[in-house]
Amino acid sequence: MTSPDLDELLDRLIRDVPDFPQPGVLFKDITPLLADHAGFTAVVQALADAGRDESGAVVVDKVIGMEARGFILAAPVALALGVGFVPVRKAGKLPAQTYSVSYALEYGEATIELHTDALAPGEQVLLVDDVLATGGTAAATRELVERCGAHVHALAVLMELSFLPGRAALGDTALVALRTL
Repeated sequence: MTSPDLDELLDRLIRDVPDFPQPGVLFKDITPLLADHAGFTAVVQALADAGRDESGAVVVDKVIGMEARGFILAAPVALALGVGFVPVRKAGKLPAQTYSVSYALEYGEATIELHTDALAPGEQVLLVDDVLATGGTAAATRELVERCGAHVHALAVLMELSFLPGRAALGDTALVALRTL
């Protein structure tokens, strides 16, 4: 799908919800996009491209999805690339030994975890999430990946909120954003 076609789909299928989850926040609701087969497929394919080189060859070993909407996008991206999916969860949600990182959110604080055996040293990982805002979740996830001895190939997101400092929090991590707002 060409970029103008993808842009049109995103414009049509992502709705704004004012004052959610708190007053003053304009929430980008992706549920209409997820319910649309053509739109969801186009987004998954576009995000999966971040895990391929210029020739189309897959260059990642795993795809990580961040809780919770990142799961929805990352799992089908992993299937499209033919690699495994690894969840990064909120504290206390994973059953085995974990690494954990605490960080600031745009409106609060959080701790996320990754199983210590989820990634092998040297593996290349594609991070996938719905929105890049302040970059706290992405930076914390990158730290978890590095604790496993693996490397972040790139972060692929559906939307980047350019009015927030998310890109700066990524350091030299490559970013692929399907839409920048």
